Amino acid sequence: MKAGLTWQEAKAHTQAMELEITALIPKDAAVSIDQKMKGVLLSCNKTQHNWNGSTTVMVAEGTKIDPIVKDIEAHNRANGLKVSVDMDIDEKLLIQIDPPAPGESYLVGGGVKPNEIWIDSGSPCFTLPEGIYPGGDF
Repeated sequence: MKAGLTWQEAKAHTQAMELEITALIPKDAAVSIDQKMKGVLLSCNKTQHNWNGSTTVMVAEGTKIDPIVKDIEAHNRANGLKVSVDMDIDEKLLIQIDPPAPGESYLVGGGVKPNEIWIDSGSPCFTLPEGIYPGGDF
C-alpha cells in the first residue's frame, strides 16, 4: 500500500480483499454474498485511523464451514501472509489474516447463523484530512 492513503482508497482496498476472500469459497457452496457498503473508522494510533467493515456469505444448507475456513487459511499462508488460528466464543474455527500493512487484518469464521461465513475487515492505517470527524458511517 502506498503512503498517504485516503480513507476512500483504504476502504476500496479492504472491500476488494473481502471479495478476494469470498472468491475462495467454493462456488457451489456460496448462496449469497452481502458486503456492507458502509463501515466505521477506528483509531490505529494518536494520528491515524483504519476503516472497518464486513461481508457475510450465506452457504448452502449442510455446508461444512470449518474445511472452507481451513482452505482460506492455507491459501493465505501459501501466499506468505501471517495467519493465526483460534476458536471463537461458540467454539467455531476463526482465522485472522494479517497482511504487512499496519492496521490491516481480516477475521474469517462461521457467522451467527449455521449457514454463514463471516469476514470482518480492517484497512491499512491512514491519516484523515483536517476537519474530518471520524464518527459515523464511512
